[in-house]
Amino acid sequence: MASLLSRPDATLALIAAPSLLVVLIAGGLALRSGVINHASEGVAVSTPETVTVASRTYNYRAPGEYTRDGYAVDAPLLAISGTPSLTIMKYQVSRGEYDRCVADGACPQPEPEHLPSGKVDVPVTGVSLEDAQAYANWLSRQTGEAWRLPTDSELAFAAGSRFPDDALGTDSPNPAVRWLERYRRETARGAARDPVPKQRGHFGENEFGLADFGGNVWEWTTTCYRRVIAGATEQADTSPCGVQFVSGEHRAAMVSFIRNPKGGGCAVGAPPENLGFRLVKDGRWYEPLLKAFR
Repeated sequence: MASLLSRPDATLALIAAPSLLVVLIAGGLALRSGVINHASEGVAVSTPETVTVASRTYNYRAPGEYTRDGYAVDAPLLAISGTPSLTIMKYQVSRGEYDRCVADGACPQPEPEHLPSGKVDVPVTGVSLEDAQAYANWLSRQTGEAWRLPTDSELAFAAGSRFPDDALGTDSPNPAVRWLERYRRETARGAARDPVPKQRGHFGENEFGLADFGGNVWEWTTTCYRRVIAGATEQADTSPCGVQFVSGEHRAAMVSFIRNPKGGGCAVGAPPENLGFRLVKDGRWYEPLLKAFR
């Protein structure tokens, strides 16, 4: 062994081997996560238009179903501070953008929905959580950037004054009081329903320039629906997650593989009109490595 290490070429090989291994691993991770762009030929992809929401403190109604002493109560209103700036798509992903992913064989066809004839500049609808994640992975590979679905709190941060507060305003031990208030709200929503997706910009922008949030397309998030027992020490459901929050005119919880909310699969809340999504651009230097391991 001593004679082997005394040879210059062997010593050099022993020194270089760990570095070479690190390079190979990093290269593989970069390819897998989209840092190294290996876009498919013939598929034109442009970087989506985004808005950047500056850091601020904001109020956020905690997600989930809260109970106290066996009775349903409103979730707590949290003051979230220290949130870093967030870069998010200005518009929801359009039908035309999603169709490029379908054409490239990376995304499944969406569920047939109300699509105005010849319109591609409308939000893609009829997509599940898995479909949206497939698009995020594809876009990351095509652009060499890290794109992902937002959490519910990130969407609230970007939506600002347009984000719904689903508190009913009563913690009465009488369940009929809460049921009547929920029925009143859902009846009011139903009277103004218009399920046909509209052209981008139809519903205007919020104070940060985010467009069309709160229209007739609800947006997927990666936040799991949980049941929480409120009290001195909160106890949250820790079962595997198969139901995610979607947010728009109101918040609802949808089974992750559902594409058409009107066909069932809404676990909590009134069914959304349509299911679509927009993505967050993650600029953290280590995000591509995290993405590769997810």
